[in-house]
Amino acid sequence: MENNVLKRIFQENWEWFSVRHKKRIRPAVEKEVKKFLGCGNPKNGFKLLVCEGCHDIRRVPYRCKGRFCTTCSCGETEEWSRMMAEDVFQVNHRHMIFTIDEGLRDIFLRHREMLKDFMDEAVRVVQEHFEKKHKVTPGVIAGLHTFGSRLNFNPHVHMLVTMGGMTANGEWKTYDYIPFQKLRKVWQTVVLKLIRRSLTEEEKRKVQPLLQKAYLQNEEGFYVHAPKQSGNVKAQLGYIGRYIRRPAIAVERIVSYDGEQVVFRYHDKTDNTEKEEQVTVEEFISRLIRHIPDEQFKMIRHYGVYARRAKKICKEKVKAWQATVKRTLVRVKQLVRRKWRERIQANTGKDPMVCLKCECYYEYKGEVCLEEGQLRVKYASCLTTKATLERMIRDLTGVEETKSRKEEKEVVGERESPNDGQPTRQLCLFGM
Repeated sequence: MENNVLKRIFQENWEWFSVRHKKRIRPAVEKEVKKFLGCGNPKNGFKLLVCEGCHDIRRVPYRCKGRFCTTCSCGETEEWSRMMAEDVFQVNHRHMIFTIDEGLRDIFLRHREMLKDFMDEAVRVVQEHFEKKHKVTPGVIAGLHTFGSRLNFNPHVHMLVTMGGMTANGEWKTYDYIPFQKLRKVWQTVVLKLIRRSLTEEEKRKVQPLLQKAYLQNEEGFYVHAPKQSGNVKAQLGYIGRYIRRPAIAVERIVSYDGEQVVFRYHDKTDNTEKEEQVTVEEFISRLIRHIPDEQFKMIRHYGVYARRAKKICKEKVKAWQATVKRTLVRVKQLVRRKWRERIQANTGKDPMVCLKCECYYEYKGEVCLEEGQLRVKYASCLTTKATLERMIRDLTGVEETKSRKEEKEVVGERESPNDGQPTRQLCLFGM
């Protein structure tokens, strides 16, 4: 399959799909799909690079950095995972998974407002165990997944949990035993109580049979899993970090698309085999967009010693303690987010700013942005570059760009080049 098969599916079908299901589509879905469809399109803005040697011209379109875009999420996930693996305490962590009964999933689909409390309650189960049993505060990074392997709605929480915690005086205590059976029963009780207190009386009457069935059919409680972690701590954290933040489906899992049917691959955990499923385009899109979170909803949250408000204080306390025991848990150096050039060099081993034809460097010459629905020259290094950018705008839109003399002066002579600072948007380095 081609690299952009997912985008092609939406390009060919989203218009009629959105009209047919207009009343059911959330505003956040409309916004994210629109960003996804425009990702990498030069009509939404681009930067101009020119080779110093052979004068090859490269037009680099902006990326959308949307939460639904598989292309953007791949790079962002890798960078987030790297930053997390460097920034957390260098101690053993466990990857814990909290799931619920299959019959309760649709309740959370219809009442998405409960998902934030769903995450909080899962973390609270772990925190209370550590605080009551061992008198320590653990570090927890929780990620909400709403998808199963078949793209069905299956809300569950993935957690990265420190195997130990910090005492009140800043001492770090290690702990490596998790009572799964106990946590399963506690988690079951917590979920059922959450549903009952969040719904109205009429809604509770409708779902009461489901709640009763979920309780009776799960004598040991809902599923809680924490596979044993071993090996290099940093590699372990990097893997778990990527898993927590991964998208609902990778493009590689889409086997075929013929305009009407989509075949995708998934892993069946019941018999531990790889299988394929064929669905209509309408069903495929429906399954995918239900996993787009509401606007401003945080899919990843930090708790305990990793909570943003307490993290700095906790690190200072642990630093003071580790100085006495001569064991490094916290790194002193400040982490810096890598620029797009550094990220691509690290992943591919190739410098994206080196021309493939003559091996000279590309030079940043100008930039075009979308303002009020029209492409405008944001910066041009010289009059020749400005004319080139205006020609590119005409080729893309067929409309002459109009600017006042004051704006032209600003663009050509008085505005500082954005290349002197950090880039404000992520770039697609494969568009020409």
